[in-house]
Amino acid sequence: MQVPIRWVLVRDPEGEKEPQAFLCTDLDADPMDILRWFVRRWRVETTFEEARRHLGLETQRQWSDLAILRTTPALLGLFSLVTLWAARLEVERGLSPEWVRWYPKHTPTFSDALALVRRELWMSPTFAASPDHRDVLKVPADVLDRLMRVACRPP
Repeated sequence: MQVPIRWVLVRDPEGEKEPQAFLCTDLDADPMDILRWFVRRWRVETTFEEARRHLGLETQRQWSDLAILRTTPALLGLFSLVTLWAARLEVERGLSPEWVRWYPKHTPTFSDALALVRRELWMSPTFAASPDHRDVLKVPADVLDRLMRVACRPP
């Protein structure tokens, strides 16, 4: 079955990037709308990819369809909660992306946000000093910091 397609070709004026074509089956769509739709879709697809990678979306092992229908919205809700909490923590404390020499990142990713929220959750109740001995640490601060960095960012 053949379907007519509208093409929008985008070229980099400086010539640094390859031209890219965007396709749409709505022949009357404005070219700028086609590009806007692509940008919106990219955000949604990135959300699903990050939720699959870090939260196990689409890998649930429930036996019933109803359980799967409950789990997917819960995981997307968790993704949203982590994102919102990390955004608040970023404003309060800053969030610098963790990167390696061969792959520098300039903006934080969901894995950075997840590590920040994990650290917040794990540090607060577990290693808090008792009210009578606030100056006593269970683990030296530098050792605890290194341990938490490793624990919050599993391979």
